[in-house]
Amino acid sequence: MSTQHDGPHEPLIPMPALTPDALRAAVARIAPSRLPALTQHLFEATTNAQQSQSLAPLRAFVHSWAVFVAIQRHPERADRLRELERIVDAGEQDPAEAIAEIHQIQEAARAQAGL
Repeated sequence: MSTQHDGPHEPLIPMPALTPDALRAAVARIAPSRLPALTQHLFEATTNAQQSQSLAPLRAFVHSWAVFVAIQRHPERADRLRELERIVDAGEQDPAEAIAEIHQIQEAARAQAGL
């Protein structure tokens, strides 16, 4: 039986538009357990944007969740990131290589998101 993500490098979903609604829909599909965090972050960003009369909090929200989606839409990449984060958090070995690879994953995700 074929699925839409047969290949090891096929994303689960296309990269969504960089809007709160599109990012929420993407998170609902690929990481539904993270919807409460997204909703809370959006509420805080909207409140902060209104209070500061600046779009910076909303830009930060979009940036953060676009990178999250860009990573999560590739299950192998997301799994590797979790593994690297465990290595760093465990503190049992020099984390320099893991940190460098985390940065590479994040940079690739930013590029895919067009950031």
